[in-house]
Amino acid sequence: MGFEQLAALKAKLAEQAKSESRTKTKTKTPPPRRAPSSNPATRVDPVVHSIGKLQKRFPKAFPKNPAPKVPLKIGIFEDLLTHAKELALTETELRNAVRTWCRGARYWACLAEGAQRVDLNGQEAGSVTEADARRGQQLRAGRAKPASAPTTPAGTADSQ
Repeated sequence: MGFEQLAALKAKLAEQAKSESRTKTKTKTPPPRRAPSSNPATRVDPVVHSIGKLQKRFPKAFPKNPAPKVPLKIGIFEDLLTHAKELALTETELRNAVRTWCRGARYWACLAEGAQRVDLNGQEAGSVTEADARRGQQLRAGRAKPASAPTTPAGTADSQ
């Protein structure tokens, strides 16, 4: 295809675009609406919905932020399984919700030695052991990022 033919094609396409533009402005049809879940920015993680259900049903065991989290009873997952139908959650959804709930610095901070663990109703159900408290501190320390890592190990700098 030569330059003349390309120029003619370009002019024809430009004219076609103008005519389509005029037609669209005359009819002014609204753009098609998308489903809310089609936008990644508005999607909510299903675990967040599961945790919301737990917070609504068991507010003393799963307090809403900014209230501090409380140490949960050892074996609370089995207790939650008995309420799965009532909460309309599957075992996997419950497992993911509890795992996410217990996996953050806010939860690890509540694991102080001697702190009372709670059941689903907020009643005392044991206490945090020294080992549990130490593990919580380790997890929090592991989550904290170092300010800057040295580029060379100590004592191995070149002395040339």
